[in-house]
Amino acid sequence: MIDTHCHIDFEDFDDDREEVIKRAEDKLDNVIVSGFSNDSNMKVLQLSKDYEGFIYPTFGFHPVSSQNATEDEIKIAHENIAKHLDEIVAIGEVGMDYFYVTDKALRERQEEIFTGFLRLANEYKKPIVMHVRDCEKKAVNIVADYEDIPYFVFHCYGGSLKTAKRIKNMGNAYMSFSTMLCYSQQHQDLIKKIDLDYILTETDSPYLAMTKEDRNEPANVVNAVYKIAEIKNVDVETVDEVTTNNARKIFRI
Repeated sequence: MIDTHCHIDFEDFDDDREEVIKRAEDKLDNVIVSGFSNDSNMKVLQLSKDYEGFIYPTFGFHPVSSQNATEDEIKIAHENIAKHLDEIVAIGEVGMDYFYVTDKALRERQEEIFTGFLRLANEYKKPIVMHVRDCEKKAVNIVADYEDIPYFVFHCYGGSLKTAKRIKNMGNAYMSFSTMLCYSQQHQDLIKKIDLDYILTETDSPYLAMTKEDRNEPANVVNAVYKIAEIKNVDVETVDEVTTNNARKIFRI
C-alpha cells in the first residue's frame, strides 16, 4: 500500500514524526510527501533523503497560498523544481481551489499560476499532482492542452461522476481517494462507479482524519484500502495490488 499524498513535514508532526514514519513503515510500501510551499518543498526533500527508498517528494505550491505569493516566490518554486528534477517524483500539489476562494481576481491568479506549473510539467515531462477543489471540470478542460505531461493526478477527488468519466477517458489521468472514504457518502458513491485502474490512495495527513479532533497519518491509508474493497466487494489484496501498481507506474518508484 502507498500513501500517495500527505504532509508529514508539517509542524503537526514535529513532536513525533519519527514514530509516525515508523508506523507507516510497518504497514506501507512507500509514502509520497507533497510540497506545499517553497519552505515545505525543502523539508519534504530532506525527509526523502532521511528515509531514502521509503519517502518520495513532490514539489508544489498550494493554490490558496500561491494566489498571494509574489512573482519572486513563484520563480523560486520553478527554479527549485528544475534544480531537483531528478529527485522529485512529480510536480504538486498545485492547482485551483474554488471552495475556499470565491473572489474572481484571486481565482484568475490561481489559474495563471497553475498554468505556469503545467507548462513546467509539460516541458520536463513530469507527472503533476493537482488540487482542484470545486473546479474539477474546469481543470479537465485546462489540462487537455498539455500533451507531454505523462500523468495527471486529481488529488483527493471529489468532483462529479460525469467529470470522473472524462478523467478516465484521458487515458493518463488518475483520481486519488483519501481516508474520507470511511465516512463520506459522496466519495463512497464515486468509488462504486470508478474502476480500480484509475484509483490511487492517500491520507492528506494531517487532514481528513476519522474525526475532527484527530490528526491523520500515513498508516491510516490502510483504512481507505479496506473501505474500497468493502464498497466494491473485492479482496483487499486486489485493491492493494492495483492501486499500488498505479502509483508505482505514475511516480516510478
